[in-house]
This record gives sequence, structure tokens and C-alpha cells, in this order.
Amino acid sequence: MPDLDTQLMLEFRAGRQTAFGELVRRNQGIVFNLACRYLGDATEGEDVVQEVFIRVYGAASGYEPTAKFTTWVYRITVNVCLNRLRARRTRQSVSLDGAGREEGATGEIAADRTEAPSARLEREELEAKVREAMEALPASQRTAVLLRRFNELSYQEIAQVMETTVPAVKSLLARARQTLKSLLSKHL
Repeated sequence: MPDLDTQLMLEFRAGRQTAFGELVRRNQGIVFNLACRYLGDATEGEDVVQEVFIRVYGAASGYEPTAKFTTWVYRITVNVCLNRLRARRTRQSVSLDGAGREEGATGEIAADRTEAPSARLEREELEAKVREAMEALPASQRTAVLLRRFNELSYQEIAQVMETTVPAVKSLLARARQTLKSLLSKHL
């Protein structure tokens, strides 16, 4: 018996249009969260959600449930995010002030209203360093970390999303942890 999302996608493929709306409602949050964490920008995350579901809509006629629907959607989301990162690099536009970042969009720790200004500054600096370190990771390592840490996918699910093996995922995560530890050691 397929999971509910897979069943909804099959129903949409068969012509029940309302099933697509239900798929979007059920999955737009996970797509948005992954995109925001990947790209660091809530506005761009919203654009990714739209693009992902346009692709899902367009692929409906050929959809075959070889994996969970969410695994398939994660794969599409990662591909869209990677395409956007490549486009950023080709434009070579660098934001010096972090414009476009929305507070909370990339998983920052919520500020305590009673937090001392010096503690808040330290926390914000650490968050910036963590973001920089994540951005410094190769795309495959960053994808594996985001899927594991923030989306809580199993190694098997990550392997399906990334179209690789479980040992390869474990290796990516181990290398990412080592790189992050090295980049952040002086800040922790």
C-alpha cells in the first residue's frame, strides 16, 4: 500500500485535479524549509516551492512510484536549488551585507528577548560562521547534511534522494562533519 502522498500523486495522474492541491498543501513546507536552508533566502525559497510544484505537475503523466513521493520531491528540490546556486555563480553577484536574508529563514536560533546584547552578537556571529561553513561545503556534502540534520531523513532516504548508496551517504556526512569541525573549531 503506497503512502498517502504517493496515492495522491497517482490519483492526480489519473485525472483527479484536487489531489494536486492536497499534495501541495501537504508538502510545500518541507520543500520551503529545505530550499531556505540550502539557499539561505526565504524569498528564493518561495520561488523554489513554485518551481518544484510546477515540475511535479508537469511530470505527473510519467510519474512512477519507485520511491516515496517525498523522496522524489526532495530530489527535485535539491536539483532546483543546485541550478539556482550555479546561476548565482555565473552571475558572480556577491552580497556583502546579506541582503535578502530573512530573520529565521535559514534556521537561526530564535533570539531571546531578554538576551544580553553581547550574547546576541556572539550568537549572530556564530550563526554567520556556520552559514559560511555550510556554504563552503561541496554541494553533495551540504545536501547530505541538510537532509540529515534539518529534514531528519534516514541514510537510506538520503541515498534515494541523492541517487547514491548508503555507504556513500555515510562517507559524505563524515567528510562534511570533518570539514565543518575544521572550519568552525576556532569559533566553538
